[in-house]
Amino acid sequence: MGERLTVGVAARLSRYLQVLTQARKMGKDRISSQEISDYTNINATQIRRDLSAFGKFGKRGVGYSTEALLNEIRKILRTQGQHNIALVGAGRLGQAIASSTIFAEHGINIAAVFDVDPEKVGRTMDGIVVSDYGNLRDTVREKNIIVGVLAVPPENAQQAANDLVDAGVKILFNYSEALLDVPQDVAVHTSNPAVDLLYALYFHLT
Repeated sequence: MGERLTVGVAARLSRYLQVLTQARKMGKDRISSQEISDYTNINATQIRRDLSAFGKFGKRGVGYSTEALLNEIRKILRTQGQHNIALVGAGRLGQAIASSTIFAEHGINIAAVFDVDPEKVGRTMDGIVVSDYGNLRDTVREKNIIVGVLAVPPENAQQAANDLVDAGVKILFNYSEALLDVPQDVAVHTSNPAVDLLYALYFHLT
């Protein structure tokens, strides 16, 4: 697929991918657009429209093959293969991120974890040895790391972002509350559970 997806389509496909991944883990061989709708709150007609734009993946009254649709969406989103990421911060949040199975399920490999705390450096965190932050630049380049995940206090986030960008990282996933100032060619995605909750409350309680 040569054309770039719109933000809306890419966001919806990502949500379908999440549902399909869980459905496969539950042993569901097939899934309908209505079932995907139930889990995503996206209209079933919209789901069918999104998917039909890329080909015929299902049969009316039968639904979609969970495995086949999962693979097709990964192709569309260009998420096949393994992608190396670096995690900055080995505190409680960093440990929770490193121990999650979600990344591995989507071919995302936490290739390195960094921290400035001497007590954390050298420790193993879910099979990954925590590296000294001073080694960040060289390690990012050696391991072909394309994404940096920030699990640091807000006051340290900008410096960590600067160092990751200087090392060649073009995508940052920010778990801190800091507003990051980065070059235009660097993408920043911020995850804030409180903001997500407020968003949900607004649409479901008003």
